[in-house]
Amino acid sequence: MEKILDKFLRYVAVETTSNDESDSQPSSACQLDLLRMLADELNAMGVKATLDEWGYVMATIPSNIDKDVPAVGFIAHVDTAPDASGKDIKPQIIENYNGEDIVLNASLGIKLPVADFPEIKQYVGQTLITTDGTTLLGADDKAGVAEIMSAVEYIVEHPEFKHGEIKIGFTPDEEIGRGVDKFDVEKFGAKYAYTMDGGQIGELEYENFNAAGAKIHIQGRNVHPGYAKDKMINAIIIAMELNGMLPVQQRPEFTAGYEGFFHVTGINGAVEQATVSYIIRDHSMEKFEQKKSLMKDVVAFINAKYGEGTATLDMKDQYYNMREQVEPHYHIVEKAMKAMEMAGIRPQVQPIRGGTDGARLSFMGLPCPNIFAGGHNFHGKLEYLPLQSMEKASEVVLNIIRLYAEQ
Repeated sequence: MEKILDKFLRYVAVETTSNDESDSQPSSACQLDLLRMLADELNAMGVKATLDEWGYVMATIPSNIDKDVPAVGFIAHVDTAPDASGKDIKPQIIENYNGEDIVLNASLGIKLPVADFPEIKQYVGQTLITTDGTTLLGADDKAGVAEIMSAVEYIVEHPEFKHGEIKIGFTPDEEIGRGVDKFDVEKFGAKYAYTMDGGQIGELEYENFNAAGAKIHIQGRNVHPGYAKDKMINAIIIAMELNGMLPVQQRPEFTAGYEGFFHVTGINGAVEQATVSYIIRDHSMEKFEQKKSLMKDVVAFINAKYGEGTATLDMKDQYYNMREQVEPHYHIVEKAMKAMEMAGIRPQVQPIRGGTDGARLSFMGLPCPNIFAGGHNFHGKLEYLPLQSMEKASEVVLNIIRLYAEQ
């Protein structure tokens, strides 16, 4: 078998950044490079795989047992977040981590400080994979891809391993909220599935944020600053004013657990016009609706103050909390917990402070909890991944398959 580390390094070498400004699917053609690679690798192993026009890789491993058990699926996304560069990733391998600050890039003065990220201390003595300080790493979610592919390879090379029907899925565009827009659940064929898209080792999630995205266009009026009194309407200033009316303590940097937030993700503009982008999140549907109402009220205030049409709001729901869809099938969560315990891992059941393809799939009829992929500090240049966590995640996949075959 190819080592899981080698798989991961091959996958992160392929740029797959998604593009939320694109209307195509996949949103970036580069994602197809990895999707084709994965389909080819599966077919080369004897696992029939297809890549459709929308960028979905689907594959099936037929059952090798003589009893009827539910088909179980495992899903990961290939795209990386546009928050940081995903091109020319140069991973660094740190063996036998000593528990001290990690210098990612000496020439740029970029390091991973233990004081700011104390959770890294739990990996003393392990092998860490980091960035070189200039790109993200891509563990979200190429760690999940590698974990699934490693499990598939094990099953193919060990025909004595007993299993029911197994479904494999790789998707594009999860990071921009469009990962399963055209995913055919019926074609996929699984009764239950798991996304391998969580964070640190032990994480198991079947609750996630309710999510919306908001874009506000602000129309200003530009007049020569020397003659601007009572005439100029500065769109940049209005954008700042609008943001200042949202509650400070409901920003991501001040929230945790079940607490939701308003997160400004971008601002672009000049005096004449500006655009501000937000994501809105909350686990509680009631509080989620309150946050959306507040955003509407803030825009209405701006229009009342500066004139109708000054601010135009485009707000759309993106996904919802999967808990209500998964809880009626809670045994799938229990199986994941048992699979972790079999691997010597203490399950940490907690809400996702984000979302996964599994959230939307659960509402499409495919209950789909989320299992750790092992990485930390996703979407940025300080991202890192303990190798042993990735190995354990692949072991958990195999254990889940065993448990379904034994039921």
